[in-house]
Amino acid sequence: MILDKLKKNIIRYFTFHEKLKVEGFVLSGAVPGKKDTKKQSPKKEESKNKETKDGRRMKKKPQRVKREKTQQEENGAETKISSPFENLLVDPELKVNKEYINEIYFLPKNKDVIIRDFIIQLDGPKRAFAVFVEGISDRNTVNENVLKPLMLHSGLQEKINAIDVAEYLKTQIVYGNQTDVHDKYQDIIPQINYGSTAVFIEGVPRCLIVETKGWDRRSIGKSETEQVIRGPHEAFNETLRSNTGLLRKAIRNHNLITEFSKIGARNETDVAIMYLIDLANPNLVEEVKRRLKSISTDYVGESGILEQFIEDHPFMPIPQVLVTERPDRTTSFIMDGKVAVLLDGNPNVLIVPADLFSLLHSPEDYYLRMPYGNMVRLLRVIAVFIALITPALYVGVTIFHQEMIPTDLILAIAAGRETVPFPTIVEVFFMEFAFEMIREAGVRVPGVIGNTLGIVGALILGQAAVQAGIVSPILIIVVALTGLASFAIPNYSMSFAFRGIRFIFTGLAAIFGFFGITAGLFILLNGITSMKSFGVPLLAPIGPRTKSGPDIVMRGPVWSMEERPDFLDTQDRRRQPNVSRGWIKEESSNKSGGDDNN
Repeated sequence: MILDKLKKNIIRYFTFHEKLKVEGFVLSGAVPGKKDTKKQSPKKEESKNKETKDGRRMKKKPQRVKREKTQQEENGAETKISSPFENLLVDPELKVNKEYINEIYFLPKNKDVIIRDFIIQLDGPKRAFAVFVEGISDRNTVNENVLKPLMLHSGLQEKINAIDVAEYLKTQIVYGNQTDVHDKYQDIIPQINYGSTAVFIEGVPRCLIVETKGWDRRSIGKSETEQVIRGPHEAFNETLRSNTGLLRKAIRNHNLITEFSKIGARNETDVAIMYLIDLANPNLVEEVKRRLKSISTDYVGESGILEQFIEDHPFMPIPQVLVTERPDRTTSFIMDGKVAVLLDGNPNVLIVPADLFSLLHSPEDYYLRMPYGNMVRLLRVIAVFIALITPALYVGVTIFHQEMIPTDLILAIAAGRETVPFPTIVEVFFMEFAFEMIREAGVRVPGVIGNTLGIVGALILGQAAVQAGIVSPILIIVVALTGLASFAIPNYSMSFAFRGIRFIFTGLAAIFGFFGITAGLFILLNGITSMKSFGVPLLAPIGPRTKSGPDIVMRGPVWSMEERPDFLDTQDRRRQPNVSRGWIKEESSNKSGGDDNN
């Protein structure tokens, strides 16, 4: 009985549970099967439901009413957030369209939405107005490519059908290189919000959309988190088109596909996926699209949020999506058959699927010669184990396994801890937390002060703690070595994972000694083995064992990497022929020819 209660409490406090019954808010009159029973005066009813002759006038925004979840929602049915002007069409009357725009953008309260009235000379003078958002639309482009041709060069020699007027202006008058015609506001408003200009014309039930984007943007700079000495120094910026252009510049192949979609109900954010159509696995591409399209939320503002929406195991510490801000690294993954996901407004690109070994690799491993690259990789593997289990080994040795180290060393450790009033585990946790706080403070403090704070803070804090007899000198070495090793891990998310797991291993070592560390490693390895990223095991090609090239922990020469990873199941497995260095063939043929002559 007591064990059952204890088990329930542990599950209750340490696992996530979604609430069974949640109160929500809906628009009045939108609850299925219910009618608004409040009576309204004739005047209010008439002003609220005022419509045009064709019945397409948008209603006033209804009030929100409190409600319980409907039976459909309680049964688990998905509810999609719809646009408030989903069924609203462009009206032939210009006045009605202007009222729509005023109501949608809360004009004249909203000061950065500009409406420009003008006259178009068609088969006769017709009134029109253009709508654009100041700050994200370029004024010169609006003036030169939209207003000037429409006001000066739009004369018609013969009458044309009102429905075809917008198409005529698109094909023969407007200078814009990206123009379109729409008749639904749900297609028009997102374009305006993204920097385009919309032109409404009297008597025309369609709207002309001209691309006039022109906001300020950050230029292409260096990578901040993935710095290399030898290799390209370009990095992605916050503009989606610039990022896709960088990849287009690197992959000069007509098979490179860029597909766009939008995420977010209240604030639509553009997201792009890029892949090689003749190389990437079609099932992988469809799975990426399915997960992106299934996201239903108000706003996705950063690639880290998008990563959490599409990853397979959100509660596991090991990341399942590779994040990079380097175009050259993204190019290499696309050429291997993976899919890149780019989010507008973010300099980080998501690469799927991810495997554990790619998360521990750096692009510089390939740019250096094989001996140098392998030396760096070996150093990084050692750093991973140091960052993961060094504090736990120190705790286990000092508490349980003193016989595991030489006598002189154990005497030196004992002499250093003679004045320390705390147990070893408290001492270790104190210094680890202090180091993590210094690291976080160094990141948050602006400019050069952050680096200075990290170095000076660690030196002063460590020296003062040793002199005060709070910690032992050897522990300062252990914590500093662990911190340096965690900085050697190239992937930021993976570094975070090992930093968190380190505390768990230290606690297990304090309770069970080396047995606790072994059990922790077994559980961690078991968890990683069961994880997948978009259907690909995280430990591939080792667990499960598949055919692989000479690029797992250590790498072989670049000319020996003849095939792409087997676990990606690409349409073209071969990356290069068996003998990719053609000059070797020439030399061997010349030698054989010389021998024959002799």
